[in-house]
Amino acid sequence: MSRNLTAYRVMATIVGVLLVVLILVGVPLANFDGTSMWGVFDSTPSWVTPGSDINQLGEAITTYLGVAHGWLYMIFLLSAFALSRRAGWDLPFTLVTLVCGTIPVLSFWAEHRATQRVRAEHPEVT
Repeated sequence: MSRNLTAYRVMATIVGVLLVVLILVGVPLANFDGTSMWGVFDSTPSWVTPGSDINQLGEAITTYLGVAHGWLYMIFLLSAFALSRRAGWDLPFTLVTLVCGTIPVLSFWAEHRATQRVRAEHPEVT
């Protein structure tokens, strides 16, 4: 089970960091140019100039990190699910742990919570 916990913790950290960078850096740089966004918001804050280098950096971050995060999130789901089955978690705890990987910063709390639970219920795991 130690390998399952390590794999889960690594994937949770990678996915969490990528999601924070994607949402808190990439999306504002790519979209906060005063135009409408995704057909949901009429206008966004005018933080960057459309077509500027910083706007293009935001576009690159959202494009490439978005794809990377999507693929790595699938690996995260598999590692979290494998750990949940091995550790004997109930369904609600498992679902919360899996969903928290989609919410910036909350994924770090979920990883800490899951690690504490595994170590408390399985003292042989270090």
